[in-house]
Amino acid sequence: MRSIESLKSIENKKILLRLDLNVPIIDGKIVDTNRIDKILPTINYLLKKKAKLIIISHVGRPNGKIVNDLSLAPISKFITEKIKKKVFLLKEDIFKIKKDEIFKNLHEEIILLENIRFYPHEEANDDRFSKKLASLGEIYVNDAFSCSHREHASVSKITNYIPAYCGLQINEEINALDKITNKIKKPVTCIIGGSKISTKINIIKNLIPKFDNIIIVGAMANNIFKYNGYNIGNSLYELNLDNLIKNIFLFANHNNCKIHIPIDIKVGKNFDGNSTEKEFKDIEDDDIILDVGSNTLKEIKEIIDNSSTILWNGPLGYFENSNFSLGSLEIAKYIADRGDKIFSVVGGGDTVAVINSIKIKNKFDFVSTAGGAFLEYLEGKILPGIKALN
Repeated sequence: MRSIESLKSIENKKILLRLDLNVPIIDGKIVDTNRIDKILPTINYLLKKKAKLIIISHVGRPNGKIVNDLSLAPISKFITEKIKKKVFLLKEDIFKIKKDEIFKNLHEEIILLENIRFYPHEEANDDRFSKKLASLGEIYVNDAFSCSHREHASVSKITNYIPAYCGLQINEEINALDKITNKIKKPVTCIIGGSKISTKINIIKNLIPKFDNIIIVGAMANNIFKYNGYNIGNSLYELNLDNLIKNIFLFANHNNCKIHIPIDIKVGKNFDGNSTEKEFKDIEDDDIILDVGSNTLKEIKEIIDNSSTILWNGPLGYFENSNFSLGSLEIAKYIADRGDKIFSVVGGGDTVAVINSIKIKNKFDFVSTAGGAFLEYLEGKILPGIKALN
């Protein structure tokens, strides 16, 4: 995979830069700038090399139609303010844009095409649309890892018609994920949570042969509690998964991977109520398991102490209610405090929200905002956008 850092001279070259600027916008204002902040180094790097940038991105799911509320106008304004250079939003129909008319004004350095998903051709991975996009530039750079699991025109097929390179952010993301999937410093531990074990089972299967410990927390652990014969009260669980759980434990034993589950829990009568710490034998039929208990936290901390690498995806409990957030916050702080003793990677929107809530994001070695692409990479899937760069 070729990086933009391998390009020797790009002065005045027209660079088609695919980014993921899909940030939440409410009443025309960006409410979370994380994804934009992460790609600014690539923009600044290319500008320093005196390249001309044509940025391609999307916001939301307009389903191939023009939706004014999903315009990239607020993003154009925000990036302009951040880099102190004017970002021109080009709303003209891409099929009508003439290559020779782009950057016709000498003071223009950055053009942002309007929401690429306003075109149905994008998600259809349309060949004609890909070719037209490619014709606007001289070099293509993908720095949208979070979109790279999509087989879309501006992510995948465009590379058939233009020299393609990866950006700084994709390089950083893949290098970090490589350290937890291939170039692993052992012992390595995964803390994985979520509401449904079925949505994470392929990740667990893929990690078992490589990992020493997998700690299953959150509501997805409820199925294992039930499988082990514990009363889980009125807690969330999925039906007909006993064989799946049995096979996961057999597979883990075969690969010398230890699967850990909470040994005590915190329960409530509803999601908005107070918490009570209990052992499993004391759970009542109307209890809902919503966090891990103090003995479980102690055990997880001991596992972290004996690990060199940590992957964390998914909160330990229902952290939206402060009464059930202690488990997630305690482990976030504990990993962060290990500093250079461990290599730590965090991914998943809820997990990132946990560490952002206590402002410790910079204490982790890598924080992924890639969502579905992050999870599919951990499942061992080949991402179309990455494959297209190789």
